Order: sequence, then structure tokens, then C-alpha cells
Amino acid sequence: MESRTTTQLANFLQFCIDKKSHINGKLLHAHILRTRLFDDTFLSNRLVELYHKCGRLITARRVFDKMPHKNLFSWHALLNAYCKVGDIDEAHKLFVKMPERNSISWNTLISALVRDGSEQKALNLYYDMNRAGYLPTNFTLASVLSACGALVDLKCGCACHGFATKIGLDKNIFVGNALLGMYAKCGSIGNAMKAFENLPEVNEVSYTAMMGALRETDHVEEAFHMFRSMHRIGIQVDAISLSSILGVCTRSGIDGSTVNGKQFHGLTVRLGFERDLHLSNSLLDMYAKDGDMDSAEMVFNNLPEVTVVSWNVMIGGYGQKYQIMKAIECMKRMQSFGLEPDEVTYINMFSACLKSGDTETAREIFNRMSCPSISSWNALLSGYSQIGKHKEAVWLFRDMQFCNVKGDRTTFAVTFSLCASLGLMKGGRQVHAVSIKTLVDDDIYVASGLIVMYSKCNKIEVAKFIFDRIREQDIVCWNSMMAGLSLNNLDNEAFMLFKNMLENEMLPTQFSYSTVLSCCAKLSSISKGRQVHAQASKDGTVNDVIVGSALIDMYSKCGDVDEAILFFDTMPTKNTVTWNEMIHGYAQNGRGDEGVSLYEDMINQSGEKPDAITFVAVLTACSHSGLIDDGIRIFNSMIQEYGVAPLPDHYTCIIDSLGRAGRFHEVEVLLDRMPYVNDPIIWEVLLSSCRVHSNVSLARRAAEELFRLNPRNSAPYVLLANMYSSLGRWDDVRNIRELMIEKQAVKDPGYSWFEHKDGIQEFNDDDNLRMVAKFEAETDEPYCLSGL
Repeated sequence: MESRTTTQLANFLQFCIDKKSHINGKLLHAHILRTRLFDDTFLSNRLVELYHKCGRLITARRVFDKMPHKNLFSWHALLNAYCKVGDIDEAHKLFVKMPERNSISWNTLISALVRDGSEQKALNLYYDMNRAGYLPTNFTLASVLSACGALVDLKCGCACHGFATKIGLDKNIFVGNALLGMYAKCGSIGNAMKAFENLPEVNEVSYTAMMGALRETDHVEEAFHMFRSMHRIGIQVDAISLSSILGVCTRSGIDGSTVNGKQFHGLTVRLGFERDLHLSNSLLDMYAKDGDMDSAEMVFNNLPEVTVVSWNVMIGGYGQKYQIMKAIECMKRMQSFGLEPDEVTYINMFSACLKSGDTETAREIFNRMSCPSISSWNALLSGYSQIGKHKEAVWLFRDMQFCNVKGDRTTFAVTFSLCASLGLMKGGRQVHAVSIKTLVDDDIYVASGLIVMYSKCNKIEVAKFIFDRIREQDIVCWNSMMAGLSLNNLDNEAFMLFKNMLENEMLPTQFSYSTVLSCCAKLSSISKGRQVHAQASKDGTVNDVIVGSALIDMYSKCGDVDEAILFFDTMPTKNTVTWNEMIHGYAQNGRGDEGVSLYEDMINQSGEKPDAITFVAVLTACSHSGLIDDGIRIFNSMIQEYGVAPLPDHYTCIIDSLGRAGRFHEVEVLLDRMPYVNDPIIWEVLLSSCRVHSNVSLARRAAEELFRLNPRNSAPYVLLANMYSSLGRWDDVRNIRELMIEKQAVKDPGYSWFEHKDGIQEFNDDDNLRMVAKFEAETDEPYCLSGL
């Protein structure tokens, strides 16, 4: 009879749990106490679960503490309760007190730590679990892989993948989808694709995760292909997968994204999801980020329910279009409907003001926030930085210190970048000290910012020290260190670091390749460049347009333009940057005719539009090959046909071209209408041409402009003196040299280098040049000689 009563009470309690009926549950609790059934562990466990589900955690704890007999389920019930409400400290204390544990115990706390954003603590607990001899479940591994992704810890993620394979969980759908997400966040799209292909069965979650991975790594066309494949093989397209593919359409700078977005919008309507609020907000976000505010307004006006999120998207969209008054009006309308602005509203509002250059209003809006979080401070800090208000941003960081706001990894990374841009070595060290006090200096994101700052402030030895003490170096750290070495002209060291990175099984990114190939180009080392080319072919990134463009640049600067054009012709995908590099490659190797011909192919056949850099490349080709009339024609077409306003570099090219040909009357006409009279390069180029053609009057004009801009620059004095010397005007030579001494203009020594066997030999004007003959005598191998 008692057993039957217990079963009935358990069923009644389960009903109260399902309905979250607190009052009825309390009545049952009272009945259990009256009938002396509280000693029944099964019923007491149900009571703990009841009070937890009804939001009465304190009562649940009281029931637990009074239980005369607890089993593992009792501990799990309360542990799960603390984890669900995010009370991680109490959950951990309870976990430590547990007399026995199983995989569920560990998994519950690990998952809660990941949800709480304490990913490193979750990983540490996972390591403890392994040491204690417990095997992880599929849910444990899914949580751990999520933590690895959040920390961008590819090494740990790969180790977890290996362990999952060892215990046979790599084929599990939950683990497989978590692997996709982890590799995506770590930027390892190749591994993500392999994990996807290795799944024994795929579902809409797998496809959605893979599309998200492709989106985050800018593989937009592949993401569209993935969606079409999903649709084609009959996997159900749901609102979440549609929302994911709409996120792909929001990627900026992708041609045809609006057309694709509208097609997916039509599919949304056909599948009957137009009333889905989350999907409608995704549509709204897509149109707003694409700048199509007319379509955004149409979606907004037909929303099934307008939430704060919807209003925030509209405000952000107007801000992006510099329509600050519409953004303000949108916020007022939102408030008139009884909706209060949240933190995102304020962030979007002051970001809109900053984009429009209205820093005062932006700060006023920020000051209205009663208690801005670190996200708001960071948004304002980043906003100042993006519009070039670096000093204001540094002062904002000081305000944060005065307000006792503890910065996070984003705060310090942005501030280090600001200090680097302003050359504030002392200020940067002070910020570094603050980061140490807040215990974020060992964060890899912050460490990368420190490496960049010290590198830009010419403290490369400090940058090296920071890099060496990072326990778990990620690809961003390696890239930052490589870029820092290159910035400080330690290109050979940067190349060796790249090789070291490969030895550490770190997969290079586009930035890694572009940096190391730039170093090879600066060293004029085609042998090193070919090694990098082989590595890019090996890991499958050689067809990437950024890597391909860097390879073309390297081969061209090393003098092997034939190899550059051979590679260019085999590239499956080209963009404006790729064409620009190849045109410039022809130009710097004296093959201007081919450069101009390639430019004509670009504008007539490729469909790519020329940009400012394209015109610099083709005008340089014209200048170096004496194609004067072609250069003038192309220069005049910039605004007339393509709407590209000439910049100082374009004027430099055309003035150099005309000056080389001695057409100085046209040069003077151009100078009189040129808006860049304070650009020294233009005047230096003109002075050089005047020296060749002995045009004394125009040379004097160019030199006087250069003396005005920088009286301590030795170049104009030397050029002018050399011209007077060639004309036998020795008094003028003496006057120029006296002026040079008076202005304290000192000529920098030139230096050269050449590649010899496995080394780079560098020397300057003061070195004994007989060592060149010594090297030539040692070997019959060809070497590359370059001078500055």
C-alpha cells in the first residue's frame, strides 16, 4: 500500500514539475511530511527538482540538506539546479563535496562552465576528469569542443578530436557538429570540411553548422553551394538554416549578395516562414547591413512582432548609411511604443554618430547610460579608433581607469593598437602594466596586441620576449610576431619563424602567407619564395586570391615576371588585387607594353573594375616604358570613365612620365591644377627629371618646395648639387652644400645585399666591396643583387 502511495505521489509531483505548479507542489510536500514519507529518497529527489523548476532554489537546497538518505541522483538534482541558474560557484562547491561522481556529474559542471563563458576552467575540469579515469560522453566532448572554439585553441581541439576518434565518438552527430563549430571558430576550414564529410549521417544541424563555418571564414560561394546541396538531397530546410544562409548574404563586399538574399527571402515566403520572428529579424539584418534600407523598411513594416532587436537593427542600418537623423527618429518611435532602449540601442546610436563624425553627440549618448557595461566602453573605444580619433580613444581609456572599469581582452587589444599608431611607447608600457594587474596579459588575444605595439614602437626584442612566454601560441600570435619582424626589417628572421611555425604544426592563414612572401620579396630571395609556394600548394591555399596575389608580387619583385604570369594564368579565381599585382609586376620589370595590354584585358574582358591601385600600376608601366600618350589617356579616363579621383601617387606617375620625356610645359600645367602641393614625392620625382634634362628653373622650383616641406631631407640638396655640377656651375654647388650644412641635412648611407648559397649578405657604402669579388670567386652559382 505504501509503495502504491509513493508511486502516486511521485506521479503527482512529476505533474507539478511539468506544469511548474509551485502551490500544488507545496501541498504535496506538506502531505509527504504529514505521512512521514520524507525518508523516501525518490520522493525527496522529486521535491528538489520541483522547487528548482519553480525557481525556488533556496527551498530546494533546504530540502536537500534535510534529506536523511541521499543518492547520486540527489546530488545531480541540486548540481543541475545551480548550473541551470548560472550559480557556478555554488555548483563547484557542491561538486567538490560529492561522495561519488560519474560522467554525468563531470559533464553537468563542464557544460555549465562553457555556458558561463568560463571556457578555460571547463577545459581544466575536463583534464581533471580524464586524470580521474572517467570517459567523456558525447555531451561532454561537445561542450569541450565548444570551449576550444571559443578560446580559438586549435591544438586542444585537435587533441579532443583525436580522443573522440579513439573512443569511437567522432562519428556521433552531436560531437561531429561540435567539431564543425570548433574548427570554424579556429579558422581551420579544411578540417571542418573533413569532419563534415566523415559524418556517417548528416542533418539540418550539420549543414547549418558547416554553412556557418564557411561564412565565418569568408568562403561565401561554398556556403551557398552547401545550402543548395542540402536543399537538393531533400534535407528539410528550417528557419534556423535559412537564418544561417541569410547571415552569409550579410558578408560585406560579396558581389551578388543582395540578389542571393532576395532569392532566399522568396524561399522564406514559399516555405511559410514569413511569420517567424527570428527569421524575419535575420532578413531585416541582411538588408540593413547591405545598405538596402528600402527593403529593410518593407520587412520591418510587415514584422509579426516588433521587438527591441528589430528596432536596434534599423537604427544600426541607418547609422551605417550615415542617416543619423533617421536613426534618432527610429529611437524616438521605439520609445513611443513603450519599448525602452537597451545597451545595443545605445551602442548603435553612438556608433552612428561616430560614423558621421559627430563625436560630441556620441559621447553625450554614451553618458546617458546609467551603468555602461564593458561592451559599451569597448564599442566607443573602437569607434574612436576607427575614425582616427586616437587621442580621444586614449583619453577614454583613462576615463575607464578613473571610473574603476576593469578592461577585458578587447579593451587592451584596441588600446595597444592605439598606442602603436601614436607611437606612445611610455603610454603603451603603462597600459601593459594595467593589463598585468587585471590578469589578462597572458591572454593570447592581448599578447598579440602587445606584440604588435612593441613591434611598431621599434622594441622588437620586447615583442620577442612576450611571444616566447605565451604558453599556447595560436596562429594570430605567430602572424603578429612574423609581421613585427618584417616591420623591423628582420625579414630573414621572419622567414625562419614561418618555418618554425610549420614545425609546430600550425596551419598558415592568408595573412601568414602574404607576410612571409612579402619578406621573401624584400630579401629578393626567390629560393625562399619557392619554398613558401610549395607549402601553399601542399596545404591547398595556393588558389586563394590573397595568397595568389602575394605570390605574383613575390615573383615579380624577385625579377621572375615570367613565373608570375605563368602562375597568374593558372589561377582559377582572380579579383582586382590579383590583376593589379600582375600589371605592377610588368611595370617594375620594364615590360610596360605588356602591363598596358593586361590592363586593357582587365577592363574589357574580366569584368573587374579598376581601382586607385590599378591606375598606379598601369601609370607606372607607362612611365617606365616611355608610353607617354597612353599614360595621359589612362590618367584622363580615371574620373571621366571610372569616377576614381587621382591621388598623389597618380600625379607622381604622370609627372614622372612627362618629366622623363622632357615635356615640362605639360608638367607645369599639371602642377598648377594639382591639389597635392605638399606631397614631397611628386617634387622629388620632378627634380630628378629636371636634373636629367638640365631644366634649371623648374628644378629650382621643385627644390624650394622640398626645402619648405622638410629642410633636413638631404635628397633635394644632392640632386640639385649634382645637376649644377654637371653644368659646371661650381658656385651654385658650393652654395647648395653650405645650405645643406646650415640646415643640418645629412645624407643616409646606401646599402645593398645579395643572396649567396644559404645566406643573405648585406653591406653598405663604407664596406670593402672586394668581398663581393670573393663571393663571386667562391661559386659559379647565379646570385641576385639589389641595392637601395
